[in-house]
Amino acid sequence: MKTTWLKTAIAIAAGALSTQALAAGFALNEQSISGMGTSFAGRSSSADDATTLFGNPAGMSRLKREEVSFGMAAIHAKTDIKNASGAPGSNDGDMVPTTAVPMGYYVKPLDDKWAIGVGIYVPFGLITDYEGGFQGRYFGDYSEVRVITVQPTVSYRFNEKLSIGFGPTINRIDGQLESAVPRMHPLATADSRVKIEGDDTALGFNVGVLYEFTPHTRAGITYRSKVDYKLEGDTKITGSDPALGSAGANAYGKYDASLELETPESIDVSVTHELNDQWTLYAGAMLTRWSRLESIVVENEGMGPAAAANFGTIAEEQDWHDTWSYAIGAAYKLNKQWTLRTGLAFDQSPTNNTHRSPRIPTGDRTAVSFGLAWNPTDDVTVDLAYSYLWEEDTKIRQNKSYANGAVQESYSSTYENSAHGFGAALSYRF
Repeated sequence: MKTTWLKTAIAIAAGALSTQALAAGFALNEQSISGMGTSFAGRSSSADDATTLFGNPAGMSRLKREEVSFGMAAIHAKTDIKNASGAPGSNDGDMVPTTAVPMGYYVKPLDDKWAIGVGIYVPFGLITDYEGGFQGRYFGDYSEVRVITVQPTVSYRFNEKLSIGFGPTINRIDGQLESAVPRMHPLATADSRVKIEGDDTALGFNVGVLYEFTPHTRAGITYRSKVDYKLEGDTKITGSDPALGSAGANAYGKYDASLELETPESIDVSVTHELNDQWTLYAGAMLTRWSRLESIVVENEGMGPAAAANFGTIAEEQDWHDTWSYAIGAAYKLNKQWTLRTGLAFDQSPTNNTHRSPRIPTGDRTAVSFGLAWNPTDDVTVDLAYSYLWEEDTKIRQNKSYANGAVQESYSSTYENSAHGFGAALSYRF
């Protein structure tokens, strides 16, 4: 029971556990459809539309007109689970439903130096839903977590070369995680269940600098701060196992739970170069400080003495490491109405073989992207994008014990993950 509780709590503590999102760890990349077309190369230097509010808030100073941009990205994932062993069950691998990621931005230039704006986007998010008889169900079989961010922003242009931008972020996290508990008593007829729900709102910030070496070449750097959460919620343990429901040590019930979490800061650096009237080239790299996720500590209240002995305070080592992602891209302007984009990206995974679980079965990944921009008028732009990513084979090796070692469970398998991403956005300039 202690390990089951912990494995489920880790999913909430991780924030989003993005198994198949187009970024590593539990981050999402889908905050810009125009950026998606180049695999997000040049994210902090392109400043092509209102989505620069996220990519680099300093880029708002390049926009000459008031602009709104709304978009949606859909992620369709596929997982093959091979070489599985453990408790009796199945390994369908179809655990990530097609998921939509919305975004919206508004930017208004006040004069030739100042601009203001506001953005709403999803930096983290996941739904994973394994089948009921999943072989790894004791290590997590349902996760639904998301972070929604609102970012009011201001930018200032010092001169023709240098601009800065800043925006505080208001971040709302909520999640629901579930896992099964194996039968511990000979008379038990079914698994028990653990369900955790929690949420919090916390502040962070996004700051950027944009420097234009020439009218055709510019570089940007964006810093996205860490965010400190204290999730408050409850844990519900249900079932009919006599070993867990005995009068002297009844573990079934609903309990208050809380945990502290830091989502990591990141630094994004990129360069945009307009080669000529038709070709634009992009390159970028981002460092994410995933090493902040060293361990998870969950505090629980309202339990009886017997339950509190196991669940009062729970901790587990994570030992994630910092990661780099790299991307290159290009855009080709066919004519005034049509622009084509493409990009290639490589993203490291912060997880390690020791602690990787079915909730986060991710490895290093590669993504290729294609995009299309249509400008039917000077006021309107329609962006479409497609990305395909694939990961290295990822191994899971998990073990846990129950009832002071009387019940042992293990799960091992190899995951082969891939995903298709589709995006569409509409931008309108006033």
